[in-house]
Amino acid sequence: MIAYTCILAHNSNLIFGSHPDASYTNIMVTMPPEAATDYRLVRSLLEAGMDMARINCAHDTQDMWQAMLRHIHKAEKETKKRCKIYMDLAGPKVRISQVLVPGDDDRVYTDDFFFLARGKISDYPSDYTGNVIITCSIPQVFDHLQEGDPVVIDDGKLNCVVTRLTPQGAYLRVVSTKAKGFRLKNKRSLNFPKTPLDITPLTKKDLTDLDFIIHHADAIGYSFVRNRADILLLQDELQKQLGNKARNMAIIAKIETRDSVHNLPEIIVQAASRNPFGVMIARGDLAVEAGYHRLAELQEEILWICEAAHVPVIWATQVLENLVKTGIPSRAEITDAAMSERAECVMLNKGPYIVKAVSSLADIVKRMEGHQYKKAPQLRTLHIAEDTLKEFDL
Repeated sequence: MIAYTCILAHNSNLIFGSHPDASYTNIMVTMPPEAATDYRLVRSLLEAGMDMARINCAHDTQDMWQAMLRHIHKAEKETKKRCKIYMDLAGPKVRISQVLVPGDDDRVYTDDFFFLARGKISDYPSDYTGNVIITCSIPQVFDHLQEGDPVVIDDGKLNCVVTRLTPQGAYLRVVSTKAKGFRLKNKRSLNFPKTPLDITPLTKKDLTDLDFIIHHADAIGYSFVRNRADILLLQDELQKQLGNKARNMAIIAKIETRDSVHNLPEIIVQAASRNPFGVMIARGDLAVEAGYHRLAELQEEILWICEAAHVPVIWATQVLENLVKTGIPSRAEITDAAMSERAECVMLNKGPYIVKAVSSLADIVKRMEGHQYKKAPQLRTLHIAEDTLKEFDL
């Protein structure tokens, strides 16, 4: 058991660094745009308990990333705390690219129909009488789209089904949305949970960003990973640019699709054979792809498989979200944060109360470590029992 634990701890240290006096559960924070101009914010995050800074390459600019990095390294020197750098490749996110409203309302309601155009937004059936037409950023989805396939928009706020395919595109029927309807807008996310998407996870933008990332990051977040071949694609690109040093770059596979869950064992074998490797449970997209009712089950399976393979896990998406945004946590998210202690790292997203959230999360996971390590209870002395014994002077 000791040797088993040591291997996992070693692999975790390769990615997150060693913190002898701190919790074994690391805290990652997504850098907001303000981190490029507000040094005090970055320093406060380190002092509150941030172990790894996340820069999402889907947002901001290279100049802003560089400014964030300067602040992080300055804060490291002043606080004498190490902070690792994690940078996310944006990947091929499928989004609404255009919206046309020939009708009198850009909202859609349950049981309404609207049209997803294959090509130009102006190219839709002449007999179409709906209010809205949209196009998607990656039209290759039509290569495998079939009648009956679900389509999920804006992380589940609008759920649809394909009712009919035509040469110009697909008719979608709204299965569920809010009672007041849903307004279709550009750049809303599109998910096709049961439709195979034969697209590369490394886009032209990713390759450009990779030139920057390899000189500044300790770990690369890899989006839209589906199988062993996708991992190999990134590894080969790192080998081209870094040579033998490519083995030092940590790769974090974001598990966010049905395929990535199904192919997790082969993803682990390929990635861990050449690089320090970790897995991020990207619960937002994973819930959309697999269904909310299966999220908790899949989360547990991923944790168990990764522990057996000595692979560190990052617990991500909506952790302490209310606290980060409003300064007041919900009761349920406190329990979620406590359960996150079983992962080697927990990710917090940006928000006005992010420093308070980091401090709170550090306290929560530290307390929980006395109760549980991974899936093993620690059987520590219970405070309730101690208080009862004191009350009866026993």
